[in-house]
Amino acid sequence: MKGSAGESGALLIEIPEHIDLTGLPAFERISILLRENIISGNLVAGQALGEIELAVLCDSSRNTLREALRFLHGEGLVNYHQNRGVFVRQLDKRDIRDIFKARRHLEVLALTVNTPISDFHLARMEKHLDNAAQSAAASEWRSVGTHSLRFHQSIVQMLGCARFNDFFSVLLAQLRLLFCSGAGERDFQLPWIARDREILALLNQQQSEAACRALIDYLNYSERQLTTNFSHPITHGESY
Repeated sequence: MKGSAGESGALLIEIPEHIDLTGLPAFERISILLRENIISGNLVAGQALGEIELAVLCDSSRNTLREALRFLHGEGLVNYHQNRGVFVRQLDKRDIRDIFKARRHLEVLALTVNTPISDFHLARMEKHLDNAAQSAAASEWRSVGTHSLRFHQSIVQMLGCARFNDFFSVLLAQLRLLFCSGAGERDFQLPWIARDREILALLNQQQSEAACRALIDYLNYSERQLTTNFSHPITHGESY
């Protein structure tokens, strides 16, 4: 289930190893698959989602794919452009504030109500940051961004609420689309490795209040950076 990505805009779809898609309705399986490929950066803002090619890559019927795309449209991840087809959505500055407001509520809540932090959760966070460091050493900045997103996803997963997990996955996909609309990903991602490490170090010491303060500082700074570097203009009336 792979395509080749390149300057031509060819689609790339990879099966996520961390999610079990078995037993799900076909349209839900495809919608999760596409959302995860947005989070990983395989599908980028403004990219055309050709129905025939995408159905083959997802091993799906075109009817099932259309249902999945309608679902993703409801999540704010794709848009329909009249007479042109379906495209990965390009977010604008208005989305940044809403995304970070939701992140503050969920991530800070997770650190507030989960004390002490279990070794299981700490180990999972550590793994994501180790992967981010390895990707940075290899100058794979898109992958650095993905592992950083997974680190913050693991914070929310401590709440043990499937609805929160699903909602936060949509937020992460939208956040990834914001990365695509700002400055170069290396310049954007590089500072976050140390900041994520600072949060994890405080959690390892069971200093939840200090970790919350560090997390809030992180989110505030990240929001300012995205707002400052954001390059995609607000548009009206082109899509639905």
